[in-house]
Amino acid sequence: MDPKTTRGYRNRNPGNIEHVPANKWQGLADPPSDGRFCRFTSHEFGIRALAALLVTHQDRHKLRTPRAIIERWAPKVENDTEAYIAVVARRIGVGPDDAIDLHRHDHLRPLLEAIIHHECAGLTYPAGVIDRALTLAGVPPAPPVTLREVAAVTGTGRGAVLVGAAGIATAVAQAAPAIQALGTLAPAVAIAVIAAAVVGVLAWRLRRPA
Repeated sequence: MDPKTTRGYRNRNPGNIEHVPANKWQGLADPPSDGRFCRFTSHEFGIRALAALLVTHQDRHKLRTPRAIIERWAPKVENDTEAYIAVVARRIGVGPDDAIDLHRHDHLRPLLEAIIHHECAGLTYPAGVIDRALTLAGVPPAPPVTLREVAAVTGTGRGAVLVGAAGIATAVAQAAPAIQALGTLAPAVAIAVIAAAVVGVLAWRLRRPA
């Protein structure tokens, strides 16, 4: 099955979150439901809602393991929950009963990707889409390491190039909420301005004496 034909992809709701009128999710489309599941204006908003719901479940119900999280997310009345747990744990790289912390980007992101993969017939989003969504959810990727740290590890100028690329990607991801708030300014223009600023800062840092 083509993942892009799944209901979750078409609704931009890859976690298949059911529509509850009381839940005023950011980025809901008009109409907000397909009759059962939420519809979002972008995939980032749909993934953000999935992330926010998972973090809320962990905080409110003390769900600390893949088993506990998936047993609530995909109850046995509608799912082969044990198979779901096994798939998610394997993709994350932990045991079903190992503790994870969904306030950490490096724990939440693989869980999100595993759920999306399972819910939407193997669907995989580009890394940038996931990172922008998690930034909107308040769990952004870690900032890149400093030029000095990379230079110390690599012993070459090549480390600066790696940090430059990481810095631009992180800046754009973390700027997503601000870009959306700019209103009439085209997102592409805003991203270009941010990227140019990052490149300028990195170039200045490279010219500084060690």
